[in-house]
Amino acid sequence: RNAVHPIAGADALVGGDTAAALDMDHATRHDNVLIIPLVLLVVLIILALVLRALLAPLLLIATVVLSFAAALGVSALVFRHVFDYAGETTDFPLFVFVFLVALGIDYNIFLTTRIREEALHQGTRAGVVTGLAATGAVITSAGLVLAGTFAALGTLPVVAFAEIGFAVALGVLLDTLVVRSVLVTSLFLDIGPRVWWPHRLAHEDGVAERGPAGV
Repeated sequence: RNAVHPIAGADALVGGDTAAALDMDHATRHDNVLIIPLVLLVVLIILALVLRALLAPLLLIATVVLSFAAALGVSALVFRHVFDYAGETTDFPLFVFVFLVALGIDYNIFLTTRIREEALHQGTRAGVVTGLAATGAVITSAGLVLAGTFAALGTLPVVAFAEIGFAVALGVLLDTLVVRSVLVTSLFLDIGPRVWWPHRLAHEDGVAERGPAGV
């Protein structure tokens, strides 16, 4: 293209597999920069509406991004030094991000909505303990099943599918066993009722006497 386009009157286009692959890479890189922040913004708004807070959704988004980054980093090391793959396609991060955000936010909503329900009646600290106890088995079971399902993609004789399956399975396990069970609950316990800011729970820590009017 650099050689042909400057020729006066050539009016030529360069096609073929190489040109198509280059155009796809450019489009994918642009989509990564545009779609990932846009998805995070939409998810943040949804979490804020569901939890009626701002600080808690920001923390949950941060844990999802951290889990996504960890899954990408570990996967890249495994691909290069264990599986001896040449690399990943440019659409690999976006595919992994979409799966992990969808699954991770589901688990976040399951856990935090239950914590909020309990916090309204018995306080944030007790609500975290009760919420984790009530949802832990369900989230762990669902995570293990999903991780096993995506890991099955690793058996396909297509490197791109194997990479996506491995990375998503790893990310789901991180979400299930580390992020949801340890990181999110630890943050909620450390921050306390302030995690619900600016909702009144941030100041009152859930008083049962308020009843439905305080929800």
